[in-house]
Amino acid sequence: MKKPLVIGVTGGIGSGKSTVCNAFVSLGIPVIDTDQVARDVVVPGSAGLAAVATAFGADVLSAEGTLDRVALRRIVFSDPQRRRELESILHPRIRARVAELLQEITAPYCLLGIPLLVEGGKKNQQVERVLVVDCPEEIQIARVMARDKLTEQEVAAIMQTQATREERLSVADDVVTNSSDLAIVQHQVNALHARYLALAEHR
Repeated sequence: MKKPLVIGVTGGIGSGKSTVCNAFVSLGIPVIDTDQVARDVVVPGSAGLAAVATAFGADVLSAEGTLDRVALRRIVFSDPQRRRELESILHPRIRARVAELLQEITAPYCLLGIPLLVEGGKKNQQVERVLVVDCPEEIQIARVMARDKLTEQEVAAIMQTQATREERLSVADDVVTNSSDLAIVQHQVNALHARYLALAEHR
């Protein structure tokens, strides 16, 4: 069976990645969300969760035995070495699970949602094209403030940990501009859908 063309989807916080992914889903295109995969590899009873607990201690487990993400974030947020240690545990497991999910796909192409694709630095080996969801930074800020009930300063602090808009656009093979209504987004997605089907056909 022919492997699907894999399109990596990324964008800054509040850019509307989910909106764009849902527009592709409406056309019958599967989406693999690496955020969800990252949660799946540390479910209770998993080897991933056991490895995290061994490395970071029982304090990162809740009373119910699930991963306490707030406690873990507190440990790794200000310590780059511990963050790399966490990534060395999670990233191979995430890649392996994504590879399994890709094996199951029968569509000509699929989307692989990777919020921090650009921040990862080296090229993601599972991605053949990069689709960036883009909008002006002031729209990002307004959306996240409304969605997550954060202050402008809090949103700005999160954005500073992410790649800049220019850095994302510099690696983009394709761009969806998501700064107005859904109909305009869907129009762009429809055009990309036709392009991706053609690319998948002629690989």
